Amino acid sequence: MLGMMHAMRTQTREKTMIFDSDPMASKLPINLENLLRQRQVEGERIEYKAGWNPDAILRTLCAFANDFENLGGGYVVIGQDCDADGRPVFPPVGVPESQLDKIQQELLGYCNLIQPPYFPLLSVERFEERNLLVLWAPGGLSRPYKVPKAVTAKTKEYRYYIRRYSSTIEAKGEDERELISLTAQVPFDDRVNQSATPADLSPRLMAEFLREVGSDLAEDAATLPVEALGRQMKVVTGPSEAPLPQNVGLLFFNEHPERFFPVTQIDVVWFPEGAGGDRFEEKVFQGPLGRITRDALGFIQSQYLKQTVLKHPQRAEAERFWNVPYAALEEALVNAVFHRSYEIREPIEVRITPEDIVVLSFPGPDRSIRLEDLKRGRAVSRRYRNRRIGEFLKELDLTEGRCTGISKIISSMAANGSPPPEFETDEDRSYFLIRLPVHEKAGVSTELERESGSGKSSEKTGSGSEKSSVKTAGDTAGRIVEQLRRNPAVTAGEMAMALGISTRAVEKQLLKLRDLERIRREGAAKGGHWVVLGEEGADDETPALATVGVGDRTSGATTQESGQKTTQETTQEKILAHLRVTPAMTGVDLAQAIGITADGIKYHLAKLKAAGRIQHHGPTKAGYWEVIDPSSP
Repeated sequence: MLGMMHAMRTQTREKTMIFDSDPMASKLPINLENLLRQRQVEGERIEYKAGWNPDAILRTLCAFANDFENLGGGYVVIGQDCDADGRPVFPPVGVPESQLDKIQQELLGYCNLIQPPYFPLLSVERFEERNLLVLWAPGGLSRPYKVPKAVTAKTKEYRYYIRRYSSTIEAKGEDERELISLTAQVPFDDRVNQSATPADLSPRLMAEFLREVGSDLAEDAATLPVEALGRQMKVVTGPSEAPLPQNVGLLFFNEHPERFFPVTQIDVVWFPEGAGGDRFEEKVFQGPLGRITRDALGFIQSQYLKQTVLKHPQRAEAERFWNVPYAALEEALVNAVFHRSYEIREPIEVRITPEDIVVLSFPGPDRSIRLEDLKRGRAVSRRYRNRRIGEFLKELDLTEGRCTGISKIISSMAANGSPPPEFETDEDRSYFLIRLPVHEKAGVSTELERESGSGKSSEKTGSGSEKSSVKTAGDTAGRIVEQLRRNPAVTAGEMAMALGISTRAVEKQLLKLRDLERIRREGAAKGGHWVVLGEEGADDETPALATVGVGDRTSGATTQESGQKTTQETTQEKILAHLRVTPAMTGVDLAQAIGITADGIKYHLAKLKAAGRIQHHGPTKAGYWEVIDPSSP
């Protein structure tokens, strides 16, 4: 196999296939189980094949190489079957040990038939005691590609192939003309950087990324040369005598990407007197894209996002809302990081005032997207500006891609009771602005609290029958309790990622909260869940986030059962609010927007359907939800 690998490298300068007799040398830079179960890669970028079918597999590889919509190519998994809806069926069929070498040798020969030559990365993997052949086929650098309609036939009839949703189809007519027009048009983040070398990539940052996403390649990162590791992760390309890093590698795995792409930064600016005021405070975030995205989000969350709790008389539950929901902020900022141009010397700017949070990036959305569609949350671009940046952000669980961000911003603001977000661009699409208005009932401004030096403010209205309190999200213990209240099955690692702190710090806070009897653990370590207890005896600085309502209480009148009922009703009302705004939301979308597990969403959807509150129309994947008003006839 090493001889064949050498022969391949002498045939063409663009080599993306890696064969080796040692399977450790070709591990995937993504967690295998997450890939198979479509947790980080959408289903339309994965093709499952129960067995070795060279004709169909080569057509799919050609389609992924053409990457018609700049999604980043895709994966072919040989030995894994799927159902009629394209979902994987477990356990996998597997590939017999005796067939592994034969398939690899045939695949090598068939890939030479692709014009221009194209070779995916191949990895032999073990899953549930079965062999799988995983082919990673990133978008090629020399598109368009074509391949014989049947590589096994004696007469070769070459055709162009593209992906249309989850199917491989022949590019004909307008699609073929558009594909040919993309000749040598490689997205900026996937291009090589002539002013850098593989030595500009940080092995430490690459290893940290691999560990975070759960890749088996992390085990070998410390022993592999940076060039070899970069080729495995598809951030280094070119011939062996002159390797070059790709722009996406420098953006994620160099400590100072601004040296190569000036003004690669996020500016967070606070205007205490409003946008027209004379005073402002600025904090600039520079560094690897993944890090500065999380750092900027964590900083804004801890300093400027506040939860208001309104306690009403004669009502057990309190009214809770944020000045701006974190989910909307996260989607707006990640959208800017994903879709901005790194050739334009302008930063991403986050402007914060007592009235709103504005995220500004350059340039604007693709001309194929109408502003009217943006406002309705139905923006679908023909192709992405940065296909590889989106790929890495998805593996870090910072985005899902597939144009879901705008709809999530709209639904998150609606679920919080906030005014609708605003989207703005100009005719030239030179900029894109997302405005998130502050909730109309948000009690105390950030500036007043900062001047008073307090993280908690309260006020009484009228005769004191209604109380309003505003508490900062900066209190780590309180933020952890909030995470547990929203998702009892959340892990320490997931909370650390969401809060921007270390897993060890989360574990320490969990121990303190258990000692204070604010939380308790039920069930096994891996399959159990957290229960948030009542607020009696809680620290004044910890937000009141008990499972039961936090309003006026009568002794013996509020039980755990009634508290759980209130929580269920609140969750179901949030689901209804999301579906009213975005009827096409999936269960995964709802789980992320609301902050509970996908199983929890399934449970509540079933309850709402049984109660006659919702009805689903159309097929499972492409249908939509109808919210039924209980007062309707």
